[in-house]
Amino acid sequence: MSSLSKVPHVVIQSSSNHRNLPVIGLGTASEFASRDVTKVAVLEAIKLGYTHFDTASIYGSEEALGEAIAEALQLGLIGSRDDLFITSKLWCSHNHPHLVLPSLRKTLQSLKLEYLDLYLIHWPIALKPGNWEFPYDEEALTSFDLKGVWAAMEECQKLGLAKCIGVSNFTCKKLENLLSFANIPPSINQVEMNPTCQQNKLREYCQAKGITITAYSPLGAKGATWGTNDVMDNELLKEIAEAHGKSVAQVSLRWLYEQGVTIAVKSYNKERMKQNLEIFDWSLTKDDYEKINQIKQNRMMNGPTKLIDDDLWDGEN
Repeated sequence: MSSLSKVPHVVIQSSSNHRNLPVIGLGTASEFASRDVTKVAVLEAIKLGYTHFDTASIYGSEEALGEAIAEALQLGLIGSRDDLFITSKLWCSHNHPHLVLPSLRKTLQSLKLEYLDLYLIHWPIALKPGNWEFPYDEEALTSFDLKGVWAAMEECQKLGLAKCIGVSNFTCKKLENLLSFANIPPSINQVEMNPTCQQNKLREYCQAKGITITAYSPLGAKGATWGTNDVMDNELLKEIAEAHGKSVAQVSLRWLYEQGVTIAVKSYNKERMKQNLEIFDWSLTKDDYEKINQIKQNRMMNGPTKLIDDDLWDGEN
């Protein structure tokens, strides 16, 4: 049975277009999955009840996601495109005012969609023109015109090509700067967040400003080249999971849900995709929270550059 009706939504408050965002979505950032594997996984996710799908131009998954959406419509798995919430992101190479709209149009072409529900600035970093090797070294970087890029993002929303706009990997300091001139405030800040990277300061700031957080790497991105096993192998989380008869993944996702954030979780395994939705009919206890609050904190994502850049994270934990 589909869990479609079981997935709660939050209203994105800070956008001029108030929209319902499913609190849990399927991430499609995969270094190794083929187009066919991604397409099959998305179709399976729709059958299970996922309606929120997170992609990005850099992921290489936009085409597969678009094909899966078209097939889901053809098969009658969804009634219309409007049943889904689709997020994509602007890559650093296109973080220039004149490239924002063309990049979004290319994304829409890849997805075969007329609009995105949410378009994000992927990183607060801009690259010079050219074919730079990833991760990028200092000579590849250029100054980031956030004011100009955000004005172009606002234009994307005014044109109806993106129903909401937001950012990813922004610190409190960078959000404060953006809010000082934005005509349309960011709806979302998508950041690394899980029990080993709890983002307390950023969560408090975003809540005060009406910005919804979406947590990426909610399980620590185990298996990714930049991920760690710190979440899935954490002994305190294992104790909590055992006490509830749940998995560590479910405990981590439930904790995020109870923090009032939304989640993009990546798994293409059918059983795990199903389990990741089974977090809404139970709760963590006070004792669970005491254990989770003891977990050592560590940010694993250092960004798309070779530099561990204080300018990127502004000294914020």
